Amino acid sequence: MALALTIGQFAICTALIVLSGVRLSRYGDVIAEKTGMGGTWIGVVLMAAVTSLPELITGASSVVIFDLPDIAAGDVIGSCMFNLLILAFLDFRDPNPLSTRIHQRHVLTAGFGLLLLGLAMLAMLAGARAPAIGWIGLHSLLFLAVYVFAMRTIFVFERAHVTQVAEELTGEIRYGAFTIRRAVVLFAAWASVLVAAAVVLPGAAEQLAALTGLGHSFVGSLFVAASTSLPEVVVSVAAARMGALDMAAGNLFGSNLFNIAVLGVDDVLYTSGPILAAVSPAHLVTLAAAMTMTAIAIIGMTYRASRKRFRLSWDALGIAVVYLLAIGLLKAVSG
Repeated sequence: MALALTIGQFAICTALIVLSGVRLSRYGDVIAEKTGMGGTWIGVVLMAAVTSLPELITGASSVVIFDLPDIAAGDVIGSCMFNLLILAFLDFRDPNPLSTRIHQRHVLTAGFGLLLLGLAMLAMLAGARAPAIGWIGLHSLLFLAVYVFAMRTIFVFERAHVTQVAEELTGEIRYGAFTIRRAVVLFAAWASVLVAAAVVLPGAAEQLAALTGLGHSFVGSLFVAASTSLPEVVVSVAAARMGALDMAAGNLFGSNLFNIAVLGVDDVLYTSGPILAAVSPAHLVTLAAAMTMTAIAIIGMTYRASRKRFRLSWDALGIAVVYLLAIGLLKAVSG
């Protein structure tokens, strides 16, 4: 009976996330057209913040209510890996290499993501030796500062290209009947539905995972991370199907920035000490994998292969292989 209820809960939450994700992609596209900022900025800021709210809420509840720092850290870092795996999936469903279909401007966002992941790894390696203010590690404040700086830098960078975006949109006005106010209201309404459903989903995932007897690091990095990343999957796939590939890519790279900022927030809420000094060293595996996958994505967007030899381009294949190897290694070190 309990299993049936849990499965039913999963099904309802998944259906709501899928529906709201499709709607969010559409209204996000409307906002991108009406503001002239383009899909890249809308994806990095609006979409990334909304789809990453489950990680924020899950992390907060993990450290404040349940005192499970490994679940919080595993959710955040595992979600970074999972988001990059979504890039490989988007590449698989496209006949052309995804890295040639999206703007090279995403390299800036991905670069900031790589920086934040590297800072998180250094902080974890430092452990209890890392400087702190009270129970808060200085590195967590640095995460938040870098995130704010990244958003500002990306905004300035995108605004410098607003003329180019406007030229790309010339003759492609698709939402003439929409007003910007209506699009924003509908976006906010569906964002609320998505967040509500996504908040419930990780609880069911954790309950099922507990029955397997796996460690918190593995559970957080795989099961909970996959659950809280479902909004990114739905929104990115829906955006890609609409042809808004830059919004999809911006959502994924922007979500990774937001996720590391969430790690800083979790540290503020975890009053037992710096959170990265309290978690399992197994998270170094996922951090290293996320950094490697981001580097591969940056190389792919820079090199821009003209064609595929298989269903996956070389960079997407590399991302998928690193993800699978990381999960296998994480299981070995967590067992």
